[in-house]
Amino acid sequence: MACPMSIHRLPKLEDSPIFDRTSILAISSVATLLLIAGVCCFALLHRATSTKVRILFTWHLFGALTHLTLEVSYLYNVFFTSMSKLDATYTWGLHSTPFTPVNVSFLGNSKRLYGSFYGTSLTARFWQEYAKADTRWGGSDLTITGVEMIMVFVVAPLSLYVCHLLYKNEHTKAWFWMAVIGVGELYGGFVVLLPEWLSGSPHLDNSSFLTLWVYLVFPKGLRIFFSLWILTSAYFALTSSAQYSNQGLSSGITESKQLSTVERSGKVVQRQKSCLSQQQINFSNHLISSK
Repeated sequence: MACPMSIHRLPKLEDSPIFDRTSILAISSVATLLLIAGVCCFALLHRATSTKVRILFTWHLFGALTHLTLEVSYLYNVFFTSMSKLDATYTWGLHSTPFTPVNVSFLGNSKRLYGSFYGTSLTARFWQEYAKADTRWGGSDLTITGVEMIMVFVVAPLSLYVCHLLYKNEHTKAWFWMAVIGVGELYGGFVVLLPEWLSGSPHLDNSSFLTLWVYLVFPKGLRIFFSLWILTSAYFALTSSAQYSNQGLSSGITESKQLSTVERSGKVVQRQKSCLSQQQINFSNHLISSK
């Protein structure tokens, strides 16, 4: 069948994932965000700040920048980049089916397909590149879209708040919110990956070094490592702070008891003095009366 002239043509993606201009641009974008976070760390934090705090500041600022730039672009393509199913069938049969359950349509629109697969912008090409490793990121997978909305609208602001707390040296508060973020990162990662593993990984491609190690293993492994490290550190930091507070509370209770005892003793002595004074007065009155 001839292809109608009105059909929107998509750029042809590479059949096999390789280090090309798009992949280099994508990796460079992530590296640039990390560099910005590192520069902000050294520019904003005091020189005496420990290495551990610097790493935590850089990691959370890098995460916030990633959520607010790259992942925002993913959501933009999911909600605002689409193509009719008919056009997608003619131009790209491989992705002419939606990434949603049977009889379920994204945004309730059964006539269109949503996601970066159906766009031609730079951000669409970025996610088309990552979709070489996991094709779900090129469409409108409901689980990934839901997780990314939480990352952009909840985790990103919290990460910026953590950076603010670290800058202000309010470490106890920072540890609590870092633990919250760590749990969210781990849970989101497993929510995205476990269904894929349980279904036999039909959307994952581990046939090359780029897709397996650069796009899948390295970023996921780095996120898991930092989340577990932060949760462990937060546990020891918060429990130590709680023990110190309990010791202070116990000391306060003991001091309070001691003060109460002293006050009671003082009242007893005062009463005894009052009784003695009254007796002296009575004796003096008696002597006067006798005279």
